[in-house]
Amino acid sequence: MAFPESFLWGSAAASYQIEGAAYADGKGASVWDMFCRKPGAVVDGHTGDVACDHYHRYAEDVALMKAIGLKAYRLSISWPRVLPEGIGTPNAAGLAFYDRLIDSLLAAGIEPWVTLFHWDFPLALYYRGGWLNRDSADWFSEYAALVADKFSDRVKSWMTLNEPQVYINAGHLDGRHAPGDKLALREVLRASHHTLLAHGRGVQAIRAASKQPCRIGYAPASYPKVPLTTSRADIEAARRAFFAPSPSNLWTMSWWLDPVFTGEYPADAWRLYGADVPTLRQGDLELIAQPVDFFGINIYAGDCIRALPDGSPEKVPWPVGHPITAFEWPIVPEAMYYTARFCHERYQKPIVVTENGISCRDWVSTDGKVHDPGRIDFTRRYLTELERAITDGVPVEAYFHWSFIDNFEWARGYKERFGLIHCDYATGKRTPKDSAAWYADVIRTNGAALHG
Repeated sequence: MAFPESFLWGSAAASYQIEGAAYADGKGASVWDMFCRKPGAVVDGHTGDVACDHYHRYAEDVALMKAIGLKAYRLSISWPRVLPEGIGTPNAAGLAFYDRLIDSLLAAGIEPWVTLFHWDFPLALYYRGGWLNRDSADWFSEYAALVADKFSDRVKSWMTLNEPQVYINAGHLDGRHAPGDKLALREVLRASHHTLLAHGRGVQAIRAASKQPCRIGYAPASYPKVPLTTSRADIEAARRAFFAPSPSNLWTMSWWLDPVFTGEYPADAWRLYGADVPTLRQGDLELIAQPVDFFGINIYAGDCIRALPDGSPEKVPWPVGHPITAFEWPIVPEAMYYTARFCHERYQKPIVVTENGISCRDWVSTDGKVHDPGRIDFTRRYLTELERAITDGVPVEAYFHWSFIDNFEWARGYKERFGLIHCDYATGKRTPKDSAAWYADVIRTNGAALHG
């Protein structure tokens, strides 16, 4: 069995997606609170105002996590809940909520892994330019220092930003996520540079404030590429495609990874973007490349790639009838193997899978249970590929299933269900799905149940 004894089995969720209490106890508004009021922005006008009401039901949720046997829970802090204006005077009630949550997790034997930013940017700071303002790195540093000072006596594992590719591209280029902007590529590149500066400042702030030895990482999205065959040519073409720049957007993996882990923007992307590249000041790259301890990555779908005669990559369409999720993402278990492998080979950091999961059309059956065999099969296939990566020498330290509970899926509202726990949004009732019991067995056997 490949999973090491120290392997950490967890699940994840994010503040805006589950907490609700969007305007309670002094919380400030976020860009998502604003975006959800935009007509047509979110499916059926859904909002995160109530969500799963985790803010009030966290004790029940932690008890469910304990019942599953989670060893770790990846949560995010709501920046405007603890700093209503984004900077300045902290909100004592917001900080107290996370105090209670973290203490409850520890009492249940669950290690809290804290993400500082999972998209709920303070609206007050968006009015001051948001990520387009270089001061955003300083704002984030102030926030990171506050959170680390308050919670680092109990929290050892940190992530700065979740999926910057998504909130920059979908939120600032495509306009389909908050804040809903459609900017020119030059401005999007500028915002990307500032968000990477914020990551570096965040790492510095956590290390300076931490009250115990800590481990810090980063949780970018991935856009996996898997080879059509196991030939050396196809594998190298898939690797090349995974890190290749995109001419019209910033979904490019290397743009978000190379500066953090190598201290340089990728030369091919820098050339491609030409006059639109951000202005670099002295010390910027050194700041972005602050030492981190692990390579976090979110892994879901993927593209199939083959090598052309000259070695260049070509995307191969999936066959007609290829399995897809309820979100209509292709199911590609090999994405787990090749993403972990490619990222470790390039950046030489231990891997933490910070998200992986599937949206299914789940409901409570007449027997009162939620039967989700598709989720079990999906997760078994992906975890088997993760095990293969470990067998082949990739140091994988942890796996966080997305998500612990059904939740607000951004512009898709409550249409998508990713949870191990079913949430009846009308009543708040939680019902563990079959996958929760299955995952509990995987955790209990440290992965052996994958082959049972």
